[in-house]
Order: sequence, then structure tokens, then C-alpha cells
Amino acid sequence: MEKSFVYGIAVTDYNFTGRIEETRRLKANFEAGINSILISPRRWGKTSLVDHVCRQFVDNDIITVRLDIFGCKTEYDFYNMLAVAVLKQTASKVQLWMDEARDFLARLTPKIGIPIDPTSEISVSLGITPETHTPEEILNLVETIAMRKKRHIVVCIDEFQQVGEFDNTKEVQAKLRSVWQHHHYTSYCLYGSKRHMMSKIFLNRSMPFYQFGDLLWLQKIPTNDWMDYIISHFETAGKHISEQMVERICETVDNYPSYVQHLALILLNYLPQGGSVTEDMMPSAISELISTNEALYMQQVEPLSGYQMNLLKAIVSGIHSGYNEKRVRSMFDLGSPSNMVRLRDALIERDLIYSEMQQLHLTDPVFGLWFKKRFV
Repeated sequence: MEKSFVYGIAVTDYNFTGRIEETRRLKANFEAGINSILISPRRWGKTSLVDHVCRQFVDNDIITVRLDIFGCKTEYDFYNMLAVAVLKQTASKVQLWMDEARDFLARLTPKIGIPIDPTSEISVSLGITPETHTPEEILNLVETIAMRKKRHIVVCIDEFQQVGEFDNTKEVQAKLRSVWQHHHYTSYCLYGSKRHMMSKIFLNRSMPFYQFGDLLWLQKIPTNDWMDYIISHFETAGKHISEQMVERICETVDNYPSYVQHLALILLNYLPQGGSVTEDMMPSAISELISTNEALYMQQVEPLSGYQMNLLKAIVSGIHSGYNEKRVRSMFDLGSPSNMVRLRDALIERDLIYSEMQQLHLTDPVFGLWFKKRFV
């Protein structure tokens, strides 16, 4: 039986809702060989969206390769992870030593573990270094495989903002762009959760990846798209929730996808069989949601300076602009006007806030509920 209201991990079709236009657009890009860039805050469902689209190409002429590079610290960490993902996900167990990979593997002593259990993952370790391969050889591997298979390959790279943390990142990005832009049998879907880092990579005219592909700013899932989904999941569990209470859930967490799922699950678990969600359950459910995430929020605020905390207090209090006004600076003790730029940039760098239309907003609405309760 499928679990209801999954959060914190990529969701399957049963727990996937909305994203109709985003699915259509991303699927069309995959089919047309157009590069795609997805940007949104963490836990807004980018990975679930990409996985949802990739599942539609099973047994199709398009092969999808997926990898998460969050753990990559260096340029060659990335090349190793990319090569392993491409080899593992474009070949069956018996095809792993395929013709198109032999020259590539010949200079290595790869360790390939093929498990007895057919459902288990192949274990591959390559040990690629600057002495064994140039970046161009590694980056062209997928195009070579695609050409020989006569199939299009879409490489989907999660947490792509990690590339921006590498030493000599602009030089590394230039290498990737210079190779990838000449690929005709391969296209790329690049997505990440740190908006400021992804913006630096893809929206800065001076950076190599500027205008690399179709840019999708993922938005919140609107309440209407949650309505039938949440009600039907409650009904499947033999419990009930009204449209008004679904609206209340969405409003409480500002339609933040992961928190909508989490708060709905808390309420579902409160109910006996045949029970219905009521307004008087909400305070306890919200308190439980905040409590579950409190340790994370404490970690986020511990390193902050007093001025940075004061700026968060201003935003939580509903002040989203006008921070250089004497009244606002005095009310929240923000220091001098010249200090504001540093405060803003520091909090954006920590992914606690974002700037939109010259206004500052919290990235995480439940963090805002917790912060207001503790500090305002």
C-alpha cells in the first residue's frame, strides 16, 4: 500500500500532485533536446518533478541519466560521479564493458561489483584523475555513447550549484559549457536549491552558463492543485477533511510543498478511523510541525550576528522593504544604511531569505513561524 503524504524525499506518482505545466514544458524540452535549468528553494519538489518526467521515458528512444552532485567538493569528484552515472545508467549489467567505453576504461583499473540479486545496484568505482583523462574526454563520454546507441540521452544533474563552489569555478564552468554546447545527441537538465548560487551561474552575463538553456523558476503548488489530492488521500485512509481545512493547511505553510505534505500527515495521524479534521486540531499540529524542525532552525540562527537577527525580526514582522528609512533602522536596530547590503547578502548567502522585486522574504515559512514564536 502506498504511503500518504510523503515529505523530505522525492515522491512517486501516488504522492505527486500539480506541476502540470512544468511537466509538459520539461518533457517537451527533453524530447526536443533543449537544455533545461530549474531553480527553486530546497524541498519545493524539483527532484520529484524531474523524476516524474524521467519515468515517462522508460522504454523510449530517450535515455535519462540522473545524478546528485551535492557531495562533490572538487572538479574531479564531479567527473568521477558523472562518468559512473553515465556508464551505470546507459548499460545493462552484461553491457557494462561495451565497445564505446573500452577505450575510456582501458587506462583505469575500475572496480565493478555485479551483485547476485538482480534488483541490487551495480557498484562502480573508476578513480579518474588528471593523469588518466582530460576533462574533455570525460565530458564527451555520454555523447559518444548516445551516438553509438543512436538514442538521445538527457543528463539530469541535481544540486548543480556545487559547481560554483569548486576552485577556479569559472574556469571549470567554461570547460563544461565549451564541451556541452557542441553535443547534439545529449542534452542537460541542471537544477539546484540555492537560488543565489544558481542565479550567479545562469543569470550573470559574465559567466559561461549564461543563457545555456530554458530557465524554469519553480513556483509553489497552488491550493487548487492540493485540494483533490489531500481530500482523496484522507478518504483512502478512511478519514475526512473539508476543503476549508485543506485551504487552512496551505495558508499556514504558504503552499510550501514539503510542509503541506508534512502538516497533512500530522493531521491524518491525529484522526481515528472515520474522523474528520477540525480547526481546534490545528494549533497542536502546527506546534508539532515546528517542533520537528526546531533543531535545524537552531543550527541556522546560531552563527548569526545581532544585526542579522534583527533583520530577520524585521522581515518576520512584515517589513519587506524600506530598511534604510530611519524609522525602520531605529525600530529594529539595523545599524547604518551601508550595513544593510552586508546584512542582506549574508542572509541570502545562508539561504535564509531571498530578494524579489526589491523586497526581502523568508525562504522557509515554518522557520518564520518558529522564529516569530522564539524571538519576536
